[in-house]
Amino acid sequence: MSLRDLEYVVAVAELRHFGRAAERCAVSQPSLSAQIRKLEEALGLSLFERTSRRVLLTQRGEAIVAQARTVLEEARRLLALADGSDGALTGRLRLAAIHTLGPYLFPHILPALRSTWPDLTLILSEGRTDSLLEELRDGRLDAVLLALPAEGDGLTAEPLFFEPFLLAHPAGHRLCAAPGLSLNDLDPAELLLLEEGHCLRDQALAACGLSARGGGVHATGLETLRHMVAAGAGCTLMPVLAVKGAAKAEDGRAATVGGLVGYRSFDRTADGPRPPGRVIGLVWRASDPRDRGLRQLADLLRRDLPAGTEPVLPRTDD
Repeated sequence: MSLRDLEYVVAVAELRHFGRAAERCAVSQPSLSAQIRKLEEALGLSLFERTSRRVLLTQRGEAIVAQARTVLEEARRLLALADGSDGALTGRLRLAAIHTLGPYLFPHILPALRSTWPDLTLILSEGRTDSLLEELRDGRLDAVLLALPAEGDGLTAEPLFFEPFLLAHPAGHRLCAAPGLSLNDLDPAELLLLEEGHCLRDQALAACGLSARGGGVHATGLETLRHMVAAGAGCTLMPVLAVKGAAKAEDGRAATVGGLVGYRSFDRTADGPRPPGRVIGLVWRASDPRDRGLRQLADLLRRDLPAGTEPVLPRTDD
């Protein structure tokens, strides 16, 4: 049994595909398959259920893969100690973000990441908060960008910035001409939400003081939500990066959907010292040997804030 064999097994477990796993590991598919077969024979069990359409982990295979991730992480720690780079960001970084953040934040942070760590292999993905945290705990991800707080033991979370929400409303809506804007001005019957499972849905409901049953019309994603507003179906709370990121498209028509959508900021005095919004942070496993490098990554992201956001400094222990 070798570390390379374990890398093959973890790759197949994550990608559920022998061909794509072979591409990730830079090896031919027959070689990868043969090595996994040898490992299964040595262990005396089948790690995967193989069919013509899909690859599934067996029940015993799940336990083996979980331990393989632990072994590989400890091996990376050993190599880092040996070459004097303990804690540095080297090799591969699997960085994910929640759906309502990734498409708008990744374009902003990638130039700085590539410039600071040119040899770092970045693997980017998106998902919902619960699934991303599960993948992080299982070792399938190295770090996650999401709205804090992040639930669970064994995780380190560094706040990066506060992202305010804007009100997205149909052009000509009654709130366009209002002298100020407060959450109390919103009609709950008009509130459009993302479907269940999106943390932004819960944040919007909490900001408006509504129960989980609030809002009768749901969308699968932010862009669909924006188009529903353009169609006159109602109003919604939109993260500022989703507005400014879309506005960078030609003529800003992506943000306004051809002038059919308008945006308004909430008054700070009416809703508190900060308008409705969320704190975005970087989360990783406390056991990750690259803790120092991940803190440096958080510092870098905090220094280069996207337009429209406000810095949030990490808490310091007394």
